[in-house]
Amino acid sequence: MAKIVGYIAASLDGYIATKDDSLDWLFEYDGMDLGEHDYRTFIKGIRTVVMGRGTYDFLAKDPSPWAYGEQRAIVVTSRPIDDPKGPLQTRSDVPALIEELRSLDDGDVWMLGGGQLQMAFMENGALDEIEIYVIPELLGGGRPLFPPTGFRASPRLISAKAMDRGCVRLHYALTDRTA
Repeated sequence: MAKIVGYIAASLDGYIATKDDSLDWLFEYDGMDLGEHDYRTFIKGIRTVVMGRGTYDFLAKDPSPWAYGEQRAIVVTSRPIDDPKGPLQTRSDVPALIEELRSLDDGDVWMLGGGQLQMAFMENGALDEIEIYVIPELLGGGRPLFPPTGFRASPRLISAKAMDRGCVRLHYALTDRTA
């Protein structure tokens, strides 16, 4: 059974993008030494990438090639995607998608992008673990790490580690799954 995980960066004040959806503040940290927690290492264990429509649209605007050709890519949307940037599938029913993802046995699932879809998975008890990389930047506003929905939980800390350039890695378990 696939493990569903999050891997995301946030500013010290809890934002993942600026008010104008820019990630320029985060790109300033490209090349940061994350050691065994580096994205290139992380993505090797991922077989399925799931993202919301906002994340897909953001990635589709980027002129670089589609980064997820080696993974099964699923976009959660109710609108058709004309001329997709890369090979992908779409789904609109989150509970049905969770059931589908749980039946996979060919690698882990990454909830890519913003906190809205990750929150939907948390509210459905389906986000097993999350790695949050807290970047020492104060954005003063923008897109929050997680939208305020009223959902409450008490994730279990797996580890916390100071990283390069003042970044802190927080790794939490959100479910009791052991896979």
